[in-house]
Amino acid sequence: MRTTSNFKRTVMFCLGVGLVLMQSMVHAEQEVTERIEWNKTPIQLDLKVDHERLVHFPGAVKVGVPSSLQALLRTQSVNGTVYFLANAPFDATRVMVRSIDGGQIFLFDVSASKEGGHTHPVQVYLKTNDERDTETMESSDASHDATTQYSYVYLTRFAAQQLYAPARLVEDRPGIVRVPVMHEPVSLIYGGAIDAKPLVSWRAGALYVTAVKLTNHTDQPQTLDPRHLRGTWLSASFQHNRLLAAGSEADTTAVYLISARPFEAAR
Repeated sequence: MRTTSNFKRTVMFCLGVGLVLMQSMVHAEQEVTERIEWNKTPIQLDLKVDHERLVHFPGAVKVGVPSSLQALLRTQSVNGTVYFLANAPFDATRVMVRSIDGGQIFLFDVSASKEGGHTHPVQVYLKTNDERDTETMESSDASHDATTQYSYVYLTRFAAQQLYAPARLVEDRPGIVRVPVMHEPVSLIYGGAIDAKPLVSWRAGALYVTAVKLTNHTDQPQTLDPRHLRGTWLSASFQHNRLLAAGSEADTTAVYLISARPFEAAR
């Protein structure tokens, strides 16, 4: 009887951890602000129908909505932040945003869907030529130090802490910076049983670490094995190495991938 009781307590504990993990994953995906540098390349903005998405700019801006989107997309520009709200699905359409003070123009390819799309905020920023030159020199000087200072284990722990630790315990680390990563589902694990969706990525010198959400969409438990991953990874660490059937409290986990190239190039 004691063995059975202990087993039940262990199962309940694991399920509880899985539920907390799943809730943390959703919270992390919604709250993380993605920083994107404007480099004259149109920015892809995927909206979720009936969910407002914020885009922050360096200053006050005006939005030019094409006539084809007038009935489908609502935009409000307030003190440098544009609030995008899609009322119905539509394909990618070019939208122009103009800075009121300096005349700077930003281009977006905006789309909306009911099932896909994202809700996390986006921050668009600009760099001056002096800042670019300084960043290039600092990056070159610090690349070796950052890479040798932070091991694979440290970077993995850093990524996990950024996602799940209480805000008061989360700290920035010198040489580790956020980098943009697409949040679209990717084919990461062979077999097709597990969905993968990048959440957030960082660069430390010449290394990149990316947190990816994994979800089992089958009715069978799945065991996670780094040998089944697509891509060129220096290290792969699973938050849990087993997923329960879809719909259970423990059907979702995370994998932390370290690579020598940005996530999109490494996979």
